Amino acid sequence: MQRRVNKCGNGVMEKARVTIWLGSVRQWHWISSALCLVGMLLFAVTGITLNHAGQIEASPQVRTLELNLPDALLEELRSGVASAGDEARLPASLRHWLGEQSVHTGGRLAEWSDDEIYLPLPRPGGDAWLAIDLASGELLYEDTDRGLISYLNDLHKGRNSGEAWRWFIDIFSVACLVFCITGLWLLLRHSASRPATWPVVGLGLLIPLLLAILFVHR
Repeated sequence: MQRRVNKCGNGVMEKARVTIWLGSVRQWHWISSALCLVGMLLFAVTGITLNHAGQIEASPQVRTLELNLPDALLEELRSGVASAGDEARLPASLRHWLGEQSVHTGGRLAEWSDDEIYLPLPRPGGDAWLAIDLASGELLYEDTDRGLISYLNDLHKGRNSGEAWRWFIDIFSVACLVFCITGLWLLLRHSASRPATWPVVGLGLLIPLLLAILFVHR
């Protein structure tokens, strides 16, 4: 009798542990799915737009400025060339003056030489550059905006998107792994009552594998 009671008690405890574990997995699954929802939609849509990039027409908008630096700023730049080295930020006074011309450079490093300062300004969905001739004081600025779709495509690739976005992609990828692994565990738990589970999972593996072997050229 005592053995039966112990066996029954152990069975109840084991069932309780499985129930708690299952509840935890379900909780991680829905939390990770909620965190990934918007990001997965973004990456799914931009996966389509990237795959058909050649068929999606883009009309880049180009803005060009040709300006002459004030004498005081030009002298400041000339005197700062020796101390700037090969790369350095633009002086605060120049950044402020450029801001008044609707040219925003932030704290990016510019390439300094004896006769020119060149500042590349790449960003998602566009590109820009700034060049200053230290002999004449002439400033050339060009900004190219390739539109919203190009912006989203570059976010998908992490192109010129900055450190914060790279961290987001890494964290988002971890959340997707949690979502997939917990989903696989739930499939395993319910597969006995759903006979089509593993054939469908296998099909999800087999289709891309066959496409890669038969149709993707090396």
